Amino acid sequence: MRDFRPILNILGLLLCIESIALLIPMIFDYINNNEDWKQFFFISCLTFFIGLVLYVGFKKEKMKINLRQAFLLTILSWLIIALFGSLPFIYSSSSLNFTNAFFESVSGITTTGSTVISNLDSLSEGILIWRSLLQWFGGIGIIVLAVAILPTLQIGGMQLLHMEHDDPYEKTLPRINKFIFEIIILYFGLTILCLFSYYFFGMNGFDSLIHAMTTISTGGFSNKSLSFAHFDSHTLENISIIFMILGSLPFVVFIKFIHGQKTSIFKDDQIRLFIFLLISIVFISLFWLKHYLNIEWSYALRLTTFNITSILTGTGYTSANYNHWGGFGLIVILMVMFVGGCAGSTTGGIKIFRFQILFRGVRLQIKKLTQPHAVFLMKFNKKTVTENTYTSIISFFFIYVLLFILSSVILSFLGTDFLTALSASASAISNVGPGIGEVIGPNGNYESINEIGKWILALTMLVGRLEIFTILVLFSKNFWKK
Repeated sequence: MRDFRPILNILGLLLCIESIALLIPMIFDYINNNEDWKQFFFISCLTFFIGLVLYVGFKKEKMKINLRQAFLLTILSWLIIALFGSLPFIYSSSSLNFTNAFFESVSGITTTGSTVISNLDSLSEGILIWRSLLQWFGGIGIIVLAVAILPTLQIGGMQLLHMEHDDPYEKTLPRINKFIFEIIILYFGLTILCLFSYYFFGMNGFDSLIHAMTTISTGGFSNKSLSFAHFDSHTLENISIIFMILGSLPFVVFIKFIHGQKTSIFKDDQIRLFIFLLISIVFISLFWLKHYLNIEWSYALRLTTFNITSILTGTGYTSANYNHWGGFGLIVILMVMFVGGCAGSTTGGIKIFRFQILFRGVRLQIKKLTQPHAVFLMKFNKKTVTENTYTSIISFFFIYVLLFILSSVILSFLGTDFLTALSASASAISNVGPGIGEVIGPNGNYESINEIGKWILALTMLVGRLEIFTILVLFSKNFWKK
């Protein structure tokens, strides 16, 4: 564990990649005659220099990473990228202080979508692109984390996603590096398809690029203060719904589908429940809105379909102010925040598969009470759920709720009103973005939140994104023992 060279070497490589990404907003600002291109250039050079020093200085033959180093690398990589990603917000024309810049950067890389910037329409093209790039890279980062790292670390039941040697998919793609490469190609392809769909149906090229990156990543950063309400287009909302759902499904299943397993999408337990929940919640909200607001059925369906999909997938786009949906509507929004999409997707939240296993566990306990001598096995996607996996998921669920309560209490102690504290904590730990109420609701932002509160929320975003135990394990004495 005391050998930090592999960790520093990989962090250096990640910083070099981030420095190249910083050149993209620089080019946009240079083309549009915005002086911010100089800041992006200098920050890119600084990031590349530090990254190169780490990469070259700590390179060694036969680089191997043990389990403890993998935990530490996972956390440090997200922190370092967020830290260097905050520099453009500080030194560009957006002129955010360090707290706000770090909050915005963490919100981007964790694909949360919470923002402290109120005048999005007046920002330079470069900084708008950078916000979207952070979310786009965060989206692909969490997919790789979920399918390649967390299953090995046995985090919160994610071991169920581990590709076993007897898995037919493993025979098709025996090497994890090839598997990750195919996921990146698929992710990039979906982004391009989303971009052209937006452009063809009414968005200009720049808006299409911004929203394509933040739709597939289910991040939700927009370059418009009114989010999707700015466009007021039913067609664009429908396109967004399609790609938000695609971003919320397991990318492993997409790859299986491409490799000939055509029924994999329909047989996956997560996908079936996710679609069922989405349709059910939309229809419940539809009847409520029709009754509460007394609006046309078609308009009520449009409002509920887009906004419920956006919150459930953790994207955070809004096309209406759901603060006006009444008490029941707000309760639905708050509950949906916690659910999230499927494991192995870009979404946050508790994830569909954990709810499935928890409910199956309850059903199993009831069966054992009625048939105490019988032997029952719990299955998920035709895999046996072990007692260790089930315990891991119960622990995850408990800590998730506990951290949500703790974050809410701290925000309340700092002077935040009850509704804002509750919804901000839920939004942060589930990586959703907007909250409930006038302060951080669809028409608000996080600018007025206490400075300490922003650090608490930034930490909550990271903890939620990294599946909680990845960070909590660092506080164990045994972790640091030789």
